[in-house]
Amino acid sequence: MPTITALYAGLLGLVSMVIAFKAGRLRGKKNIPLGDGGDRELLLAMRRQSNFVEYVPLALILIGLLELNHVQPVALHALGAALVAARVSHAIGMKIDTMKVPARFIGASLTALVVVVASIWAIVVAV
Repeated sequence: MPTITALYAGLLGLVSMVIAFKAGRLRGKKNIPLGDGGDRELLLAMRRQSNFVEYVPLALILIGLLELNHVQPVALHALGAALVAARVSHAIGMKIDTMKVPARFIGASLTALVVVVASIWAIVVAV
């Protein structure tokens, strides 16, 4: 069992549920059963959730494959911890009226870095 990946998948699963709960709660509060109903606040909550599910599965798969190929645990923990920090930062930093929020930039950049590093490492391990 890839226990290091399981740890970060568990942590990210909890983060995902917080993000999803906030979107669902807002949907109920505004009585919008489907889509965003033209509501920018709900659209933002939906994009937070969507962005999370667009990047986290791939990153976890890559980290898991590295773990299954016996990459050093400290490297796996670094990738996993960076991914958790990145996704929390990104969700906090997403705002309706501006993209110039450092937390969003840091979260997006760190997520991309984790995916790129894990991808290249997986290619090197495979070759």
